[in-house]
Amino acid sequence: MANKRFDVTHVPGAATIAIVTFLALYIPVLILVVNAFNGSDTAGRWEGLSLRWFAAALDNAAFRSAAVNSVIVALAAALLSTCLATAVALAVTRGRQIKGQGSIVIIVNQPLLVPEIVFGIALMVVLAQVKQVTGYQGLGYLIAAHTTFCIPFAFLPIRARLAGMDLTLETASMDLYAGRFYTFRRVTLPLLLPGILTGFMLAFVISLDNVVVSSLVKSPGQETLPTYLMGELRRNLTSEIYAISALLLFASISIVAASWVITRTKQ
Repeated sequence: MANKRFDVTHVPGAATIAIVTFLALYIPVLILVVNAFNGSDTAGRWEGLSLRWFAAALDNAAFRSAAVNSVIVALAAALLSTCLATAVALAVTRGRQIKGQGSIVIIVNQPLLVPEIVFGIALMVVLAQVKQVTGYQGLGYLIAAHTTFCIPFAFLPIRARLAGMDLTLETASMDLYAGRFYTFRRVTLPLLLPGILTGFMLAFVISLDNVVVSSLVKSPGQETLPTYLMGELRRNLTSEIYAISALLLFASISIVAASWVITRTKQ
């Protein structure tokens, strides 16, 4: 008698566990979004639906400055990390096989395994030395730190896409006397584009939401949205913070949804 395929949905209590897990994950987020539309002056006391706190957040110069910094850092870090991740992914999947190649993948993915606070302290120590030597105090340090942290997040979808690509078209292109660069530009890159876009958007979201590395590396006055929210929370919890958090949440969800739609369309 053939063994029946195991189906987790038939395990008693599996559906209940799944429902409880989703509720635990998303009820706090739902409460935050609902409070963002609360018209009360006191957080936690409901007085009807209102957009006043979103308007107050958009009128807040400190919030706008932090938002601009976050977007600049996230765009630059996502672009740089995606380019570097693409180069590494091509090297380990399309390059000449070398001894210890698996170790390269482990090293690239190391930031995923190391506690973020440890990684942030390491970046802070290195970049502090650079600051002393150069005297530069701009956003470049935040961009460099976020780029380093985001490389593995961009690398994973790009490498997965490369690993799943059929080599037949690339081989056929070179059999027809196309050069390596021409084959990459006209064959490999178009097939790889969904993975690159996914890696870019994932790196952008990770950079946009990062608080630990940003808090340790930023110079005075260089607030990003997460660090601005942390600073405001130390003073007082207001409905405006709920509104700003909701805007950040909506932005992250929109980027992830766009990534899914673009990837699906390209495929």
